[in-house]
Amino acid sequence: MNIKISTAQFENKSGDKEYNLSVIEKLSAQAASQGSNVMVFHECSITGYTFARKLSKEQLLDIAEIIPDGESIQRLQQIATQHNITILAGLFEKDEQNNLFKAYVCVDKTGLKAKYRKLHPFINPHLTPGNEYCVFDILGWKCGILICYDNNIIENVRATKLLGADIIFMPHVTMCTPSTRPGAGFVDPQLWENREKDPTSLRLEFNGMKGRDWLMKWLPSRAYDNGAYIVFSNPIGMDDDQLKNGCSMIIDPFGDVVAECRSFEDSFETTIITPEKLTQAGGYRYIKARRPELYGKIIGQEHFSEQKVVWLDDKDK
Repeated sequence: MNIKISTAQFENKSGDKEYNLSVIEKLSAQAASQGSNVMVFHECSITGYTFARKLSKEQLLDIAEIIPDGESIQRLQQIATQHNITILAGLFEKDEQNNLFKAYVCVDKTGLKAKYRKLHPFINPHLTPGNEYCVFDILGWKCGILICYDNNIIENVRATKLLGADIIFMPHVTMCTPSTRPGAGFVDPQLWENREKDPTSLRLEFNGMKGRDWLMKWLPSRAYDNGAYIVFSNPIGMDDDQLKNGCSMIIDPFGDVVAECRSFEDSFETTIITPEKLTQAGGYRYIKARRPELYGKIIGQEHFSEQKVVWLDDKDK
């Protein structure tokens, strides 16, 4: 069956879960009133993200929650129930042993439908990597979750697809940060403050190699190669002291952007997901044509994983 999915962008407040959940509720209510079945938010949309690089373990434990019993998950379920919409959002998680994770959840009126832990966390050295993929059902569609950097390791996307996911949710806090790639770097927060008087200068930065142009080098290929729908979500505005450029979008199995947030506002865009594209797109044929006997041992060979802990401090700017 067809389903209607919305992907959102908003300017979260660091550590202010009450405020962030109020925005999640407002946008979810608007999407539901327009007929959306699913509403999708960015990585750590409940808690904020970039500020966590400065937190001690004790401070991170204070903002993290046990899932599904934490207050934020209960609030998400209330919102989902009130507006009859499935909601996906992110936060920091702690377990009974005080291990910390970067988590992303799917909630509807029945409760917690799925929880995923980021496989490659790096914003804070006290975070523990997740160790399993996540595939679950939304209205008859098989769905998966991969958070931010998880999607840059292409095996994660293919594995999630091979486990049955036809829709992969890819929540991020990305772009507009330094990198070894040409053209990368921070965007001056002053451009954000001056966005009403001079939107052109800000848009040029957001659209260029610091932002969207880089995203378009790789994100559509994840959809195209795997014949899957990709739902990308990213914040807009200031996340702690770093400026983010939104561009939340939905990409179909042909690798085409079919919905995208292009304003500077807290907003969302919506599209209808249809099943026929899954078998019409080239990725369907490519997966059928695979010969894993040739490369199964190569791809699966043991190696030392360079799981580096990297986070930005003020002195690194």
